[in-house]
Amino acid sequence: MARILITSALPYINGIKHLGNLAGSMLPADVWARFKRGQGHDVLYICATDEHGTPAELAAAAAGQDVRAYCDEQHAVQKAAGEAFGLSYDWFGRSSNPPNHRLTQHFAEALEANGLIEERVDRMIYSIDDRRFLPDRYVEGTCPHCAYPKARGDQCDNCGRLLDPVDLIDPYSSVSGSRNLEVRDTRHLYLLQTKIADEIRAWVDSKTDWQPLAKSIAYKHLDEGLIDRGITRDLAWGIPVTKDGFPRPGMEDKVFYVWFDAPIEYIGATEEWAGRTGATWRDWWRLDEGADDVRYVQFMGKDNVAFHTVSFPATIIGSGEPWKTVDQLKAFNWLNWYGGKFSTSQKRGVFMDQALELLPADYWRWHLTAYGPEHSDAAFTWEQFQSTTNKDLADVLGNFVNRIVKFAESKFDGVVPEGGEPGELEAKLEADIRAGIAEATAQFEAMEFRKAAQALRAVWVLGNEYLQVAAPWTALKTDRDRAAVGVRTGLNLVALFARLAAPVMPFTAQRIAETVGSRDLTWPGADASLFDRVPAGQAVHAPEVLFRKIEDAQVAEWSERFGGAE
Repeated sequence: MARILITSALPYINGIKHLGNLAGSMLPADVWARFKRGQGHDVLYICATDEHGTPAELAAAAAGQDVRAYCDEQHAVQKAAGEAFGLSYDWFGRSSNPPNHRLTQHFAEALEANGLIEERVDRMIYSIDDRRFLPDRYVEGTCPHCAYPKARGDQCDNCGRLLDPVDLIDPYSSVSGSRNLEVRDTRHLYLLQTKIADEIRAWVDSKTDWQPLAKSIAYKHLDEGLIDRGITRDLAWGIPVTKDGFPRPGMEDKVFYVWFDAPIEYIGATEEWAGRTGATWRDWWRLDEGADDVRYVQFMGKDNVAFHTVSFPATIIGSGEPWKTVDQLKAFNWLNWYGGKFSTSQKRGVFMDQALELLPADYWRWHLTAYGPEHSDAAFTWEQFQSTTNKDLADVLGNFVNRIVKFAESKFDGVVPEGGEPGELEAKLEADIRAGIAEATAQFEAMEFRKAAQALRAVWVLGNEYLQVAAPWTALKTDRDRAAVGVRTGLNLVALFARLAAPVMPFTAQRIAETVGSRDLTWPGADASLFDRVPAGQAVHAPEVLFRKIEDAQVAEWSERFGGAE
């Protein structure tokens, strides 16, 4: 049994997340956590809301709330949405909680002691109309590298370059749109990444099993040359710089930059989990206290990779302390909406709470796993969602389960029948099923989620093909024992298919298992028995329709409500 630590990128506090956020970090992390738990491993899946920075202040002001009250409310909303989607966090913490404050200040002290913190006078953008310094992401303008007209002051979403807001051409305040900006002096602390660039590169070099997307982004930033990053901001809401052991005269009104404290919350949230459960947390994170046997896997969208392959490692490595660093980083591309971006203001796209008003969670979980933005950007369309739901779920998996269980109810008194011996057909089926499970297992192990989902579908297809050939409804007319073998085999496949579906569709998997009186949702190993898990005499009960087909009228209605093809 392995110890596996899983984190997914922290969802920001200002509003419920859309399907792209779900598909790019939280959902695949959950699917993999469920898969590894199903194999019997000791899994700790940690996430949290990212609550500091200007966006929280502005969202709270727009809602007419104190920022703390706003964050309290939004954390509860996001936690509930995650639970409704079946996200099996062991803990869903908050970056504004005390452990993250303490740990962030601790890392700042350690970096200072190692000569990696420097105070500098910055010339930063000040909005005269907004009467405030503007954090990086709230200055927008034209990228000096690729001429993208809507680059943010921290990063250009078009070319991926990390930026400084004073580099932008024709900058303006994204808070108010004002161009009445000027550059003023302000003092800030910098993390001297340039001093440890060689150590960070050596660390990235050591990650020989990282997938290409994450590694290419890491090397892109290393090859361009690291820059020293400011780690403080002129804000009221955040982790204070001068409080609790990190005295810095003149920094009393500063807070740490959200991108400095947010990744540290992975550790902070683990401490929160330990405090609530009576567990320990240091043996998950400190190599000198037992974390040397932990495998740490991070999940995130590609826009977060730079911070997790350069800036957060700079904090960890620069501290000089034996902290656990990530072993595998699974990065995802973007899920777009008909080729464009999700947009709340333009009513384009579906958000997590809205999705569940339309269909149960497992419809979305399947589609976003089987057709998600894994190796390239992917476009969500209602038409594809309708097609894949109807074909994969209704016609293949749902059809198989309903068909065989209803037949057992009507022709075998609602129990698993006795009689007959498996033959060559069952032997071939078992060999094919085992090969299919091995393929799905290998793809899940490799975190190739689209391939894993298609391997699952292929196994479910084998079940339907078997029923077509075994045809117990025909055999029943002349050979009841032969029909009994077909039905018994089919009902055992139902139990098996529930186990295979469990990582991706946990709610439906439970319903499927219950139809044949099973509670086993563990992942089947290579040597698992397949066709004797549901004993003869076991009562079976056909479920209500597992997956209802999406009709054209629904697609038309949803397209009008949420946007669709232009």
